[in-house]
Amino acid sequence: MFRLNLGSTSARYCDGHSRRDFLQLGVAGMAAVGLPELFRAKAAGATPSPGERKDTSVILIWLDGGPGHMDMYDLKPDAPAEYRGIWQPIRSVVPGFDVTELYPKQAKVTDKFSVVRSLHHDTGDHFAGGHRMLTAKDLGVSGANTGQKFPGIGAIVNRELGPRAAGMPGYVAAPHAASIGLAPGYFGGHMLGAQHNPFLTGEANTPTFQVRNLNLAAGLTLDKLDDRRNLLAHFDRAEKHLDAHPTAQAMDRFSREAAEFVTGPTARKAFDIGKEDGKLRDRYGRTSAGQSCLLARRLTEAGSTFVTVHLGGWDHHWDLKKGYENYLPQVDAAVATLFEDLDDRGLLDTTLVVLCGEFSRTPKMNDGGNGGPPMSQGTPGRDHWGHAMFCLMGGGGVKGGQLVGSTDKLGQRPHTRAVTPSNIHATIYHVLGIDPKLQLLDPSGRPVNVLDDPEPIRELL
Repeated sequence: MFRLNLGSTSARYCDGHSRRDFLQLGVAGMAAVGLPELFRAKAAGATPSPGERKDTSVILIWLDGGPGHMDMYDLKPDAPAEYRGIWQPIRSVVPGFDVTELYPKQAKVTDKFSVVRSLHHDTGDHFAGGHRMLTAKDLGVSGANTGQKFPGIGAIVNRELGPRAAGMPGYVAAPHAASIGLAPGYFGGHMLGAQHNPFLTGEANTPTFQVRNLNLAAGLTLDKLDDRRNLLAHFDRAEKHLDAHPTAQAMDRFSREAAEFVTGPTARKAFDIGKEDGKLRDRYGRTSAGQSCLLARRLTEAGSTFVTVHLGGWDHHWDLKKGYENYLPQVDAAVATLFEDLDDRGLLDTTLVVLCGEFSRTPKMNDGGNGGPPMSQGTPGRDHWGHAMFCLMGGGGVKGGQLVGSTDKLGQRPHTRAVTPSNIHATIYHVLGIDPKLQLLDPSGRPVNVLDDPEPIRELL
């Protein structure tokens, strides 16, 4: 049996939901089927879109809990103190493209990425926001109705394109896939099937990192597995009249893909992060964020098409100063080094990096009291806000050094060029060569548009 370790985390969100100790399931199955069956199910449900496939990949860095736009990429130094917050903006290599003083490394590479400052979906509910950002759909999801109602974008990409190289998983999550404590949550395949859930790497920021999913069952060696494959081949040869049958040929292909993934060198080499130079690992940061971003680069370089990096802990209602001075330097090192590394390797033009969360934080800070005396819970914080958000995008043919849209003087709502999650998704689809007017069949067999608004952000293309 193959074992999928979905990781664990213990922090709680403001609504009382805990991030769960995620499921472990045996694979000869995801949903109790063997790897060949997963490939067969994938092919049975695949109907390639009419878009022209491109040799591109996506790394989505997901800041679970809600990162604040006014403390990162849309600072308002001239606003009243309770709005402008704690940190000052600093200039970057692109004139007019200022970022927080906690992002000095990203300030040196703003020419490689752009930021949408006018994103909105207008909900402050963790689950509603997460579902809208990851599926581009509302469908009534909320804290009272948390179930996934539509496939996540990574699952749709996996269905449409699969991996770009044999022997690699098309859709991967590092270290795990979770949206607001739900696993795989809104990253999952939903009606497309569990075969389109992301492959989980586990925590890469450990001295003995190893992807247990690739381990063979106890007592089963590669030699024994090869013997079994040879035995099956012998029986296949004994039934020569079946060789030309399309179903038999397809089964052979599915079994071969499964064997390539488990026994072949491609995935094992890509997951072996220990092969990286120690100095480069230090630049990324010896953190979960840093090492997961480095692993994501290795996976897209080897042939994975869509990789998500999960970094939770962004629900800072109180004591924002302590939280951000811990997290933002980690993100700064990971994101800046990822862009530099991709560029150095000639991969930036074929790899789109996206950074976002389920919503932003209130432009006006609270008093840090949580109902008690001011500052009794540490420094002030910011609450939930979906009326003005950011999304960072760079690489994969997306123009760098651009600021798309703006918010009003207090950062409360879009002032120019309002953008929705559908437009973000449409831009990602465009980069990958998937038609943003793609339709899926719902469980009743009715065609459903993947995007309600299939228009990409043209300023970035």
